[in-house]
Amino acid sequence: MENKPIVLAVAGKGGVGKTSLAAVMVKLLVEAYPDKKILAIDADPAVGLSTALGVEPTLTLDDIRKEAVEAAESGDTKATVEVLGEARYRIFDCMVEMDGFSFIAIGRPEAAGCYCKINTYLKEVIASISDNFDYIVIDGEAGIEQINRRVMEKVTHLMLITDSSKKGCGVIKTIKNVADDLVMYDKIGAVVNRVPSEEVLEYMDLGDIPLLGWIPADANLTECDLKGKSVLGIADDTAIVTGLRAALNKLGIL
Repeated sequence: MENKPIVLAVAGKGGVGKTSLAAVMVKLLVEAYPDKKILAIDADPAVGLSTALGVEPTLTLDDIRKEAVEAAESGDTKATVEVLGEARYRIFDCMVEMDGFSFIAIGRPEAAGCYCKINTYLKEVIASISDNFDYIVIDGEAGIEQINRRVMEKVTHLMLITDSSKKGCGVIKTIKNVADDLVMYDKIGAVVNRVPSEEVLEYMDLGDIPLLGWIPADANLTECDLKGKSVLGIADDTAIVTGLRAALNKLGIL
């Protein structure tokens, strides 16, 4: 494998199952590459990847960012310089080591509305730690904001998730248009989730986005979502696992 890490980001409209799919991708990578260093990043302020992966983080990136801000606002120059100098090392304090992968959460900023500051910090985090890993899976926030702010600049593979709705397809086409200018990705493709029947795919307009695969509505996944259970234990023959394995194969990741 080349030195450049594979950074796989998952993006799309809210409510289409991105987080569950991202978690299953981590499961597939851990099983396929037990000797590789794998990192899962929960970059969605809605927070959900930790539950889907059975992780309980005690410290988030936003916690560290707040410490730096408080040091700066206190007027103590030395403290600010020290906190910023330590920031790269503190990132590793956020990291939770699991069986086969590491995990970091962006956290949920208390201020409502704009997440620009934490997104800027997240971009720096991805840049500074990516070389320590072979595979990174990023569960991005819904919509286009993180693409717009170049948070995903280092992404090598962009997987766009939609359901069979016109709105979902519209969102991923918009994301691709922006990503074409702002993200230096190697490969891109769409996965259609919760498909009621294969015939529906004929009526979907994905524009010029290659279709990597589709996944029917999966009762196993619905149960995990409802009960807040980790998806790591989902059987290998379930629709979501087989569908995603095929999609990752098409991207050349598995």
